[in-house]
Parts: sequence; structure tokens; C-alpha cells
Amino acid sequence: MSAKQPDIDAERLGSEIREVRKARGLTLDDLSAQLSCSTAYLSRIERGTANVSDSILKEISAALGVAAEWFFPVQSGEGPLERRHVVRAQNRRPLSDMYTRSKEELGFEDELLSSTLSGQCYLILSRFPPGAGEPPEPLPGYEFEGEQHAMVLSGEVELRLGHEVIILSKGDSFSYPSMIAHRFRNRGKTEATMIWAMSPVRISW
Repeated sequence: MSAKQPDIDAERLGSEIREVRKARGLTLDDLSAQLSCSTAYLSRIERGTANVSDSILKEISAALGVAAEWFFPVQSGEGPLERRHVVRAQNRRPLSDMYTRSKEELGFEDELLSSTLSGQCYLILSRFPPGAGEPPEPLPGYEFEGEQHAMVLSGEVELRLGHEVIILSKGDSFSYPSMIAHRFRNRGKTEATMIWAMSPVRISW
């Protein structure tokens, strides 16, 4: 999508760029160092007070590791608040392609349920393909600052939390500080799904 189209909301586009930048853990200086524009100009883009050329948008997208289309979510509804804050099922944005690890390595695929990445937490839907058996050696767990809350919607999921192995079934829920080493895999022969609330917002795994 072209940033030159007259119907582009510059403030909305700028806020989307800012959200992804912060979720990547980058400062304005960090990002502008990878672009052919100054930190001051990038700041104006994020505030919606400067136009974004196609070439600069391509640079920003490449530096943030996201398709340019991410910055233009499909919004529907009669009122401006509905369009801004409600995400219809068919309009969910994928997250997995933005992660620093592949879907195959992670073992799941995520969709963003929240309308924004700018809050103190965000909501996602994870899909776990059917399990392919026990890996030859246990994969290392993930550890990072924050907390995670989730519920299993379907299937059976194995949660490795610290040194414990916990089996989760439909309707089971949990919460824990994400500094505890954790890892998930689908134990069953059908897809498993989970819904998550996570804080703080991050898209680097």
C-alpha cells in the first residue's frame, strides 16, 4: 500500500510505526540510524506531522522486520471508536512472521487480538499444530521480564515451567512471571489453541 494515498491517516500510521518500534525495544535513535532520515524527522513521522514517502516506509518496514501492510490494519464499523478499537475475526493481524525465531522453532503461530500494541499488555491467539513426538533433547525454555496469562481453548498442551512438566487441557488456565523458564508444545494429534494476555508488549522471542 502506498503512503502517498490521500486517505492515509498520518497520525494512525505514525502511531503504528511507533508501536512496532517500541515492541522491538528500539529507540528513535536506534531506528533512525538504519534509515536515510534523521531522528527528528522520524519523530515527526511517528507524531503524524510529516508525510511518509514510499521509499522511507520501505526502509522503516525493512528495519523493523515487518511487511509494510502491517501498518495499515483493516478497520470496519459504523463509528470511529468501533473502527479504532474493535478487531473483527477476519481482520486479525499475524504476529509470527515478525518474531526473531521461526514458527517451526517456536512450535506455534500467533495472531494479534488487540487493536494496538501500544498498551501495557496485549492479547494474542496461539495455534499449535499437532505434535510430532518428543524432541531428541529438551529445548531450552524462554525467560524474559514480564508476566503471562493464558487459557487453553482446544486441544492438549504440555507446559514445561521451570523443572516441572504440566499437562493443560481445554478450559485450563494459568499465570506466571515470565522470568520462570517456560516452553510449550502440542501433545495431541489435533491443533491446540490458546488465548494469551502478556505484559509488557514485546515481539522479539
